[in-house]
Amino acid sequence: MNIVATIVFVGLFLFITALGFLSAHWRKGDMSHLHEWGLGGRRFGGWITWFLIGGDLYTAYTFVAVPALVFGAGALGFFALPYTVLVYPMVFAILPRLWVVAKKHNYITASDFVAGRYGSPALALAIAVTGIVATMPYIALQLVGIQVVIGGLGFPTGHGLVGDLPLIIAFIILAAFTYTSGLRAPASIAVVKDLLVYITVIALIIVVPYKLGGFGNIFAAIPKEHLLLPPVKDGNLGLQSFYPTLAFGSALALMLYPHATTAVLSAKGPNTLRRNWVFLPAYSFMLGLIALLGYMAYASGIAKLPDLAPYFKQYGPQFAMPGLLLHYFPSWFVGVGFAAVAIGALVPAAIMSIAAANLFTRNIYKAYINPGCSTHRETEMAKLASLVVKFGALLFIVFLPLTYAIQLQLLGGILILQTLPAIVSGIYTRWFDAKALLLGWAAGLAWGIWAASLSGFHKSGYALHLGGMVIPAYIGLYALVLNFAVAIVATLVLNAVGMADKQDATVAADYAG
Repeated sequence: MNIVATIVFVGLFLFITALGFLSAHWRKGDMSHLHEWGLGGRRFGGWITWFLIGGDLYTAYTFVAVPALVFGAGALGFFALPYTVLVYPMVFAILPRLWVVAKKHNYITASDFVAGRYGSPALALAIAVTGIVATMPYIALQLVGIQVVIGGLGFPTGHGLVGDLPLIIAFIILAAFTYTSGLRAPASIAVVKDLLVYITVIALIIVVPYKLGGFGNIFAAIPKEHLLLPPVKDGNLGLQSFYPTLAFGSALALMLYPHATTAVLSAKGPNTLRRNWVFLPAYSFMLGLIALLGYMAYASGIAKLPDLAPYFKQYGPQFAMPGLLLHYFPSWFVGVGFAAVAIGALVPAAIMSIAAANLFTRNIYKAYINPGCSTHRETEMAKLASLVVKFGALLFIVFLPLTYAIQLQLLGGILILQTLPAIVSGIYTRWFDAKALLLGWAAGLAWGIWAASLSGFHKSGYALHLGGMVIPAYIGLYALVLNFAVAIVATLVLNAVGMADKQDATVAADYAG
């Protein structure tokens, strides 16, 4: 047990716990209304929105998984950089329009918008269920980040109830302050989280290269196959060919996740969002530095050190960044760095659980189970749903192998992409028919799951495998193209036979702002 690191870690954890509960009294509003609990009253300004969206999209698992991927697979891990750069021009054009129409019609979720735009509760239900299913394993992976650093402190994680007790305690704390404070809690904690992350990464990027003799020595110690993407040869994945499609598909998926929509709709206005898209790429610069930590861990050989080898045996490459902290820094700073990862898990996990709860409450419970529920009942149901979602994510980690959560999260990216035609096209045009979009969603979903199963699921985030042949492009994009094709053809057919439904609760003026 690393006593000093544990004391610092627990101290910072207690601080953000108190901050989470106190957030209920920040920016006064009636917390019995869902737009107050679930969207912070749509009043977050520029700085808070910057920290909230950054904390939401750049998660603790990012800080653990990106160095792990670079450590284990080499240059492939850097696909995270272009995709986080590509996403901002797209959201700059798209999401401010969604905010404007959502504000005018009191839409809480993207599914609310779909229901209003197309007059189709069934299409809205499909979008909501897809969002919830894709979000659950994502929350579980945030808890993985906590589990890894708790193990680094010396707790025997993954060995029965006692080993999982620290993770369960962290889950209870997360559940409690989210239930009490709603989106205000992760919004306030995100400021602390990001400051700790920046401090930790800057320290790592200065100290470790200094100890290793500079970046020249680091890159000299990396094998050539780890520095370059191999070309298509002898039936391998052809990483150079599908790398751009993986980055582009990931960028499209990122802005469609429910937690991204929730963070966007909580902003004070469309101009607040536009200013944020200009400055948020600073996180991408930080992500590049984080990716380099994978090479540093490889070059340093820490995975073979006697005191760290057991951790790498248990957690694999995911211990690359924590291992650097343990090996090169004093115990008190290890506590700071580990707290940055753990708190970095709580912020997105809280937002994700709130987003999933909003979807369930608005587009399943209120739409189908209790249409006449009061405002207070609606909010209470969302609070309870957020607890259930977090509890389900905890079960992933406690009872299932970690690879299941990773596989499901990779599959979730393919699934969430199938919501793009309904949401994004709806922001700009009402040409598509709701029934056609539902048919396209079903076709893309079914084909994507089938193609992922052919690839063994563990490779589903990458290329399509058919009969021993590798087709070098991201499966999610193939499924999306099929989705659009079916939706276009079906819409043309429905228009031709006079069965198209043009019902729309919005007007063109609702999107201006």
